[in-house]
Amino acid sequence: MKFIEAILAAACLSATCLAMPSRAAEPEARPRVTEAGTFPIIHDTEAPRPDPLVINGCTLKPKADCPGVDLSQADLRGIVLSGANLRGAKLTRANLYNATLKGADLSGADLRGATLTKSHMQGMQARGADLTGANMDFARLAGAHFEGANLTAISMEAAWAPKIRLVGATIKASNLQEAKFNEADLGKAIMEGNIIRYAIWQGAHMENCTGCPFDW
Repeated sequence: MKFIEAILAAACLSATCLAMPSRAAEPEARPRVTEAGTFPIIHDTEAPRPDPLVINGCTLKPKADCPGVDLSQADLRGIVLSGANLRGAKLTRANLYNATLKGADLSGADLRGATLTKSHMQGMQARGADLTGANMDFARLAGAHFEGANLTAISMEAAWAPKIRLVGATIKASNLQEAKFNEADLGKAIMEGNIIRYAIWQGAHMENCTGCPFDW
């Protein structure tokens, strides 16, 4: 047995044996890596929004006539709906950031949790609408109609709302700081627990209003 081991050892000293690497020493096979730049870099980008946008059979454009349409959670950023008829529409949690709703009719609409930041709502009709939890920071609301609307827990910080009509509206636990309510009509409105720091109420009508800042 020792004689056979000696012969094998002598054979491994040959040039042929030294030139052949041991299989046991070979590293495990690895997948080949291609050179950098072989594959294009993929970026996630938003698909362009159709123009005009159509949701649930409603073509969303200026003067659209879509009463009662369901636009819940719709992405309507920057959309122009001037003069549109959206009476009773469902806009729960819809994103209307920087949208234009001048003269639009949203009376009785459901706008709970909607984003209306920096939107343009001059002259908009929203009588009896529910805007609980809506965000209207920096919105333009001159002459807008919110008679009988529910404005509980809204944020209207730094909104520009001269001559806004809030007759009979409910405004509770809301952020109204730095908003401009010059010559607003709050007759018979109900206000409670609001943040009104630095809000302006010059010339506002507050007859029979509950909780209005008469001594602002």
